[in-house]
Amino acid sequence: MDEREFMTAADAELARIEAALDAAAMRGVADFDFETKAGGVIEIEFDNGSKIILNRHLAAREIWLAAKSGGYHFRPEGGRWLGTRDGEELLAAVSRTLSEQAGVRIVL
Repeated sequence: MDEREFMTAADAELARIEAALDAAAMRGVADFDFETKAGGVIEIEFDNGSKIILNRHLAAREIWLAAKSGGYHFRPEGGRWLGTRDGEELLAAVSRTLSEQAGVRIVL
C-alpha cells in the first residue's frame, strides 16, 4: 500500500470512528467529549480526566490507539484494520477502551 492509498484508507476509517463516537455521544451512553484535530488525530476525553488518542501513523502505515490500558497499533488487512499483536479489530478495540475508561459498556 503506497502513501496515498494509506492516507485515503486511514482517513476513511477515522471518519467512520468519528461518526460512531458522535452517535454514541448522542445516545448519552457515557459522558465523553471528542475532538478531531489536524493530521488525522481524534482525542477523546472523559469526565474523570482520562483520554484516548487515535492517530494515523504514516511512516508505519498504521492507526495507533493510546489508552490507559496501553498502546495499540492497527494495520489494514482485507478491508479491516487489525491489531498487530492480537488481530483485534480497531472498532472493537475503541469500544473496549472506551468502556474501560468510562466505566460503562459502549459499543460503537
